[in-house]
Amino acid sequence: MSFSVTVRDHLMIAHSLRGDVFGPAQQLHGATFLVDATFRADELDEHGVVVDIGRASDVLREIVAGLTYRNLDDHPDLQGVNTTTERLCQIIGDGLAARAREGDMGDAHLTGIVVTLHESHVAWASYEVAW
Repeated sequence: MSFSVTVRDHLMIAHSLRGDVFGPAQQLHGATFLVDATFRADELDEHGVVVDIGRASDVLREIVAGLTYRNLDDHPDLQGVNTTTERLCQIIGDGLAARAREGDMGDAHLTGIVVTLHESHVAWASYEVAW
């Protein structure tokens, strides 16, 4: 048996991607993503929830705010990082996992977090952190 709760935000960035495989995306361009963060648990907490939706939304918003409306090529923590959709999923997912482990989302009994960035209605990527 498994439970999940998903919260959503969005991310608007500018960046360029290194490597011939990216064609025109090697040039500076903008991207807007829908960000879904799914929190998983094998059991509900004493309140009957996977995670407090308000807290999860607030933490996701804080992490996304550190990236949005920025040129990621100039972001000091991302120097030398090819900020692909997959890598952005990892950055957000690892950030959420760290905050959950610190207790910022209450006493949730999480078993994992999945972050999905939707580039469009036909393409998206995901990253999963399990513990």
